[in-house]
Amino acid sequence: MKRQQVLAGAKAGVPIVFGFVPVAIAFAVMAQQAGFRGGETVLMSATVFAGASQIMAAGMFGKGAGIAAIILATFMMNLRHVIMSTCVFNRMQNAPLPLRLLAAFGLTDESFGCFTTLEKERCTIWFFLGLITVTYSSWVGGTALGVLFSSFLPPIISASLGIALYALFIGILAPNLGGNVRLVMLVLLAGGMNALLCRVMDSSWALIAATLASACFGLFFVEDTDLA
Repeated sequence: MKRQQVLAGAKAGVPIVFGFVPVAIAFAVMAQQAGFRGGETVLMSATVFAGASQIMAAGMFGKGAGIAAIILATFMMNLRHVIMSTCVFNRMQNAPLPLRLLAAFGLTDESFGCFTTLEKERCTIWFFLGLITVTYSSWVGGTALGVLFSSFLPPIISASLGIALYALFIGILAPNLGGNVRLVMLVLLAGGMNALLCRVMDSSWALIAATLASACFGLFFVEDTDLA
C-alpha cells in the first residue's frame, strides 16, 4: 500500500520536472557567473532546494551583497513555506514527526499546489514523499546538468539565461494579478520603492526594505479575497 502511494506521488510529480530542469540549469549558469564553483552550486541546490530564493541569492552575491542581506532576503521570501507546511501537515493522515520534517524540507510551491488539490483520502505522507522525491531529484539533477553544460554553452545563451530570475518571478506573480487591481498596485509600489531606495542605499538592503514596507502596507490595503 505504501509503495503504491509513493509511486502515485512520483507519477504526479513528473509534469513538474519539465518546469524544474530548465530553471535549475539557468540557476547553475547564473551561480557560476556570480562566482560559485560547480560543487558549491550543486550543494546549494541539494541543501536549500528553493528555486526563486537560490536565483535571488546568486544574483545578490554576484552584485557584492553581504551575507547578512542575502540570508535576510532569502528568509523573507521563504516565510510563506511556514503557512504552506502547516496546510500540508493538516492534510496528512497520522504522519510521524520525522517524516513531516522531511516533507517540510521538500515542500515547494509546485508540490504544495499538487498536494492540496488532491482528494482528502489520497493525501498521505507516502504520496507526498514520492512527489518530492521526483521534484527534488529533478532540481538537483538539473543544477548538475547546468554546471556540466555551462562551459559548452555559447556566451550569448549563457548571458540570456540571466533573465531567468525575472521570468520566474513574473511566472509566480502573473496568475494572481489578473483582474486584481489592489495586488497590481502593491507590486508596482514595491518596485517603485525599491527603485527609489536604491538611490540612497545599497541595492540589496533596498530590496529588503522595500519588501518589508510593502508587506506592512499590504496588511491594510489587500483583503483576504484578493489572495484567493
